[in-house]
Amino acid sequence: MAVIADPEAAQGFRLAGLEAHAALSPEEAKAVLERLVQAGGYALVAVDGGLLPEPEKAVEKLMRGKDLPVLLPIAGLREAFQNPDVEGYMRELVRRTIGFDIKL
Repeated sequence: MAVIADPEAAQGFRLAGLEAHAALSPEEAKAVLERLVQAGGYALVAVDGGLLPEPEKAVEKLMRGKDLPVLLPIAGLREAFQNPDVEGYMRELVRRTIGFDIKL
């Protein structure tokens, strides 16, 4: 699994033990995502929706014929804290992306 987020959030993901890549702009996030998809070896790439709201469209051509990685847009810090039900928001994102709920 890898995460693409703004530098502050990326550091938090790294502290939690995840592979995280920082991006300051949508263009930078797209370039990182393209690199990760081409490298292979990832089952899931979570992308800050504030940087790249539709990651699957950003790398549509690269994903042709591939099942992995699953591309999951996630709430950025700003977006997550504006939503009073953060857990529900994240559960709905996962459900829409993979088609069912996962409880951790």
